[in-house]
Amino acid sequence: MPVTISDPQRFDDLLLTFPRPHILQTSHWAALKAPAWSGQQMVWGDENAPLAAASILTRRVGRLPVQIQYVPKGPMVRPDPNAWEQVLADLEAHVRRTRALFIKIDPDVDAEGELGRALTAMLRARGWVFSPEQIQFRNTMLSDLTVGEEALLAGMKQKTRYNIRLAGRRGVVVAPSDDFDTFYDLYAETSARDGFLIRPRDYYLRVMGRLQAHGLGQLLLAWVEDAPVAGLFLFRFGPTAWYFYGASSNQGRRHMPAYLLQWEAMRWAMQRGCTTYDWWGAPNELDESDPMWGVYRFKRGFGGRLVRWIGAWDYAPNPMLYRAYTRAMPKVLDFMRRRASLR
Repeated sequence: MPVTISDPQRFDDLLLTFPRPHILQTSHWAALKAPAWSGQQMVWGDENAPLAAASILTRRVGRLPVQIQYVPKGPMVRPDPNAWEQVLADLEAHVRRTRALFIKIDPDVDAEGELGRALTAMLRARGWVFSPEQIQFRNTMLSDLTVGEEALLAGMKQKTRYNIRLAGRRGVVVAPSDDFDTFYDLYAETSARDGFLIRPRDYYLRVMGRLQAHGLGQLLLAWVEDAPVAGLFLFRFGPTAWYFYGASSNQGRRHMPAYLLQWEAMRWAMQRGCTTYDWWGAPNELDESDPMWGVYRFKRGFGGRLVRWIGAWDYAPNPMLYRAYTRAMPKVLDFMRRRASLR
């Protein structure tokens, strides 16, 4: 049976015993999601070298007496099918005991690997369903930072290497920063230009401020002649750095600041001991009609490897209520997006 860990730092230290722990499983992420979500951190097995760990977030659905649960980018489990059987059984018992409508998991397990195929079959056999609501990107690109700068550059597309150097020749300067307001202004400009919705300013300032203050994130801004033209925010935990948020102004794009910005972000991650750069998102289908194709083409230029995770899976003790929820929620979310777009 799992044991609840009440000390946030202790739980994060235990996460670091896993080969590639995810920052969305840390106590910091649970704290950032409060008060909308309440967090509970649990471990299985030896507390000094646990078999598994999970940060479970719980929230009510509006004003209804209904709870849903989510294990973002988790649980963390040793690569052993028997361990997964135990963890899934205990999560199923947890959702029944707490009377939640369902629990969602979306661990970073390669869908095309042996464990991924075995885990997918196991989930189906145990009554889990592939979720119609994929909260995080199912696919991503990974860059191996252990090869060093020269090999990374050599593995990039020729045009990408050219644009990195062009940005430098045109006076683009990249530097760490804590000017989160400037970044948000760039992000809002990017949102308006590219047609995607973003959260309110306070949300991003809270996330970036907390993670950077704890050494788990870094804002980088690109400047041309004292004007900010692009920025990105990295998350960092254990051996991995994630490129979460990126922004650029309409001015200065011809100087290719985004290319130098990404290269300096990779160098920043290497200098802090990271071995993997996670580009955080790739198209579901590798087709030019996919809305993310342009972003994928940009990321692909840096030589990353496409990885398909198993995606998000839901377990619901009452399948009938779960089906009713999954039919209703897309309409509710669509209404909320349209209202936010009008605002």
